[in-house]
Amino acid sequence: MTTLTHRSRRLEAAGGGKQQQQQEEEGTGWRDSLEDEGEKGDCKDLRLTLMEEVLLLGLKDKEGYTSFWNDCISSGLRGCILIELALRGRVQLEPQTMRKKRLLDRKVLFRSDAPTGDVLLDEALKHIKVTEPAESVQSWIELLTGETWNPLKLHYQIRNVRERLAKNLVEKGILTTEKQNFLLFDMTTHPVTNTTEKQRLVKRIQDGLLERWVNDPQRLDRRLLALIVLASAADVLENAFASLADERYETAVTRSRELLDCDPEAEACKPGALEMIWAVMAAFSKA
Repeated sequence: MTTLTHRSRRLEAAGGGKQQQQQEEEGTGWRDSLEDEGEKGDCKDLRLTLMEEVLLLGLKDKEGYTSFWNDCISSGLRGCILIELALRGRVQLEPQTMRKKRLLDRKVLFRSDAPTGDVLLDEALKHIKVTEPAESVQSWIELLTGETWNPLKLHYQIRNVRERLAKNLVEKGILTTEKQNFLLFDMTTHPVTNTTEKQRLVKRIQDGLLERWVNDPQRLDRRLLALIVLASAADVLENAFASLADERYETAVTRSRELLDCDPEAEACKPGALEMIWAVMAAFSKA
């Protein structure tokens, strides 16, 4: 798991039966709740996918691009895709067996091909649906990122993810599109125009680790838990702490580390846990 960087970098950034029941909770319950949210298209608060939230955290507000030194965000965004599909009930981990107890040994199984309304999610879901034999969480993160030596599997790579997510955020009125000249080349950038939406995202993370801290991953809102895990995997979590005073910053960092140091295998076995979150966390911890 990507470790949180030092304070100086933060300042730079400122610029069986149980299985069946668990599957039902992961699939039907969460699918219904998110699809209900999807029907509320005119609500005041914009609904962002986990991919969009992680990218938004990583973007520099004025410059409109992510850090050139961040080599984790690409794989982190692919982890977002898997968890978002699980939250929407489209995929799940295969049931635990005597031979396949570990999260990283179990395969990602297709559940439903109902359209998600998101092109990236539907593209990934199509790959998962037609792939035989099924692949593990870690394999899917690598395949969707294009990190494979097998030329027959290069077609699984989802290309231009950051640019496509940025365009989504432009359409939602959060980013804008500009051209910047970097001496030898021009680059398309996406500065933040709706700072309120980004501040709301940052505040949600801060509140979850400070004012509303529950000291139990199972009592934490699932999407917030997923966001913290994925933002850390993408090395952008500390950007959410940039505006905090020193004491609150240290508290937020300490609590996020406690959360990220949890044993994924143990947490995934607890009632009501969404296994995919912990499987993705285990994949990045191993990496």
